[in-house]
Amino acid sequence: MPQYQRPLPSKQTVLTRYGGWIPANLAVYEAFFNDLLRSIDPKKAHVPAVQDFQDNINANPELVDLFEQVFLQVSPESRVRTFEQLLLCMDKIVVAAPKFQVNRNDQGEIIGGEPIGVPLYLLLDLLSNTGAGYDLFRKVEFNAAMKNLLDFWGNYLRSSQSNNTLNDSDEGWFGQLGLATLENERGIFNEIYECPDYAAVNRGFTSWDAFFTRKFKPNARPIQKPDPPFLFIFNACESTVYRISTDIKEHDQFWLKGQPYSIYDMLGRRDDEVSRSFIGGTVYQAFLSPYDYHRWHSPVDGTIREIQLVPGTYYAALPDDGAGDSDPDFLPGDPRGAIIRSQAWLTEAATRAIIHIEADDKAIGRIVFIGVGMVEVSTCQITVEEGDHVDAGGEIGMFHFGGSSHALIFEREVNLEFFDDVVINKHLHINRAIAGLQVPKT
Repeated sequence: MPQYQRPLPSKQTVLTRYGGWIPANLAVYEAFFNDLLRSIDPKKAHVPAVQDFQDNINANPELVDLFEQVFLQVSPESRVRTFEQLLLCMDKIVVAAPKFQVNRNDQGEIIGGEPIGVPLYLLLDLLSNTGAGYDLFRKVEFNAAMKNLLDFWGNYLRSSQSNNTLNDSDEGWFGQLGLATLENERGIFNEIYECPDYAAVNRGFTSWDAFFTRKFKPNARPIQKPDPPFLFIFNACESTVYRISTDIKEHDQFWLKGQPYSIYDMLGRRDDEVSRSFIGGTVYQAFLSPYDYHRWHSPVDGTIREIQLVPGTYYAALPDDGAGDSDPDFLPGDPRGAIIRSQAWLTEAATRAIIHIEADDKAIGRIVFIGVGMVEVSTCQITVEEGDHVDAGGEIGMFHFGGSSHALIFEREVNLEFFDDVVINKHLHINRAIAGLQVPKT
């Protein structure tokens, strides 16, 4: 099977569907795997957390069999060909911070580069796009073993050792290419983010997680409210628009073309008054790249009514035939990125945080925010409590460690109108207005 050739990265590509998740430049993708596979040492003992992961898998014959089937079914493009090779690659990844990957010509000159914000996902991406991978990565036992591994890595990423890629080297996040990526359509880093030490190369961030969960300065993303009788819904995450769907069903089959949303499954609850109010409503979904701002803001003024943390999958995807004809980044048939194309389904399958917000204005009603923890994101942290009042643009939580997606669900009686520039695959700043409605006269 011939290798799929992708377009070179551009400003459009960096901020669309796969930006920050999978390198758009095939040469960067191959450079990542070349460097990783050259560095592994089969003679060394596994990192303890990786050994625990192996032991947990090997103790379950069903998981062992599914892994064997995965490697039989995976596409030829996969650079990871065996379970042992996967473990050896994990050894390297879970004791290192994500970095900026460069590729060089024969003379050693840098000719391109992109961030590798979710390196473990790159190992598992093509494995997930198999029938056996779909079964394996949904297993409770697999996800329990994976959570232990991710928790180990998360502890490392909170440690001072993990800030070693926060530098201005070629592979550093504050190098020329890295900083340009962080600032692309977002603003000058030192002008928009709070930094412990603006003069330091690493801006004073003591760990990878401190850098990843950095805060905006108070006026970096201002809220601009309309005059009455109009109301605005504000963007809850710095993110790229994935989908807007209306007339949502109470229960639907994600296997249908287009992955229709299912209210009962998204909310993790069945027939009650709250869930019924969203049947026939609207879902807005958008996703974050690893180099976006990862804190969540309230889309309205309101009161926190319910909070729920739902365990789920980390790397499961709906297997498909590859990128479609209208894919913004990949050529048709490219098998990479199934989990990115499965984002609607992940609102019911993945680990997620669910926050119900009762808007101050009754015309808006109740909004549900869902933070979807995808791949390396093993932590969805909620920073509000039930009963708290929040202002539009106020923090309600955050993601840690990787890429992610989020959704807003509106009740059926809310007559929303999304603004003309809120379009699929467009990157939008947090706190900007995404939709409006007019309060009816009484």
